[in-house]
Amino acid sequence: MSDLSKIPCTIITGFLGAGKTTLVRHLLENANGRRLAVLVNEFGDLGFDGSFIEGCGIEGCTQDDIVELPNGCICCTVADDFVPALNILLNRPNPPEHILIETSGLALPKPLVRAFNWPEIRSRVTVDGVVAVVDGPAVASGAFADDPDALEAQRAADTSVDHENPLEEVFEDQLLCADLVILNKTDQMQAADKSKVLAEINEHLPRAVKVIEAAHGKVDPTVLLGMGAAAEADLDARPSHHETEDDHDHDDFESIAIPVDAVATPEVLVARVERAAEAAGVLRIKGFAPVNGKPMRLVVQGVGQRVAHHFDRPWKVNEARDGRMVVIGLKGFDVKAVEAALRAG
Repeated sequence: MSDLSKIPCTIITGFLGAGKTTLVRHLLENANGRRLAVLVNEFGDLGFDGSFIEGCGIEGCTQDDIVELPNGCICCTVADDFVPALNILLNRPNPPEHILIETSGLALPKPLVRAFNWPEIRSRVTVDGVVAVVDGPAVASGAFADDPDALEAQRAADTSVDHENPLEEVFEDQLLCADLVILNKTDQMQAADKSKVLAEINEHLPRAVKVIEAAHGKVDPTVLLGMGAAAEADLDARPSHHETEDDHDHDDFESIAIPVDAVATPEVLVARVERAAEAAGVLRIKGFAPVNGKPMRLVVQGVGQRVAHHFDRPWKVNEARDGRMVVIGLKGFDVKAVEAALRAG
């Protein structure tokens, strides 16, 4: 098969809470008749983000168009999870015209790009582009370093020090592999912070890569789809701190799911999430819950001390109105404190 006959795939990477799922939904909502399919991955065995896309009521997007991989980070489980999942989409009677792959917020993109050279799929698909979504306010606040000033001082004193913080390693590897960087949530940033983050992004980019600003993941689909990067044939231009999946140690992180009951108002759950996010080592909290007297499902997400909420869809007929919050944090984070905060009255 020629390159023109390969189905293009766009890998969408970015740290926890950067806005990847919101971007994917925007692309689906603005597909203009183009057959798109989505492969969604989440860290650990607590797949969650797929539920924000699957059955979401987007015209032209069916349940069959969403394949969710909740069984681990696909950059580390290529043979067992990614390739079989991709084949499910490719072997459909009416295969998609373009595939969006939303990686876990802790995934490294390069091992995934390398997988497109596997004999089983290399003649059928190509990496049209790797898109790195950056949470502008999070980077501006130094969220990817435990203590940015101390880390910088340590580096200045010892040039051999490199990436003591696993969060920073993941963030940089995502930028190093990108064909396009989206600086997201710019509506929440001051001009000075935006300039600082843009400078930091450009410092990590190994080659000329376009950086575009966005709010709520609203980017023209024609900018993202059709880049023609063929990234799987361009691996040498994409340096990485972890050249193989074996180098990527997920033992630094862990995740849990916590059931939550119905709340009287959205503000009640937001306050609980804010308290839970204060526990040392917590990186992200995301989930949903029923609100008494409301027909819609309440979604809440916390990244650092920033918590957002919205109603995403009506509860389905006969659907159990059970709430659940997924918490991802550094290994050994205070689970009991998080549970107590989320279940507090």
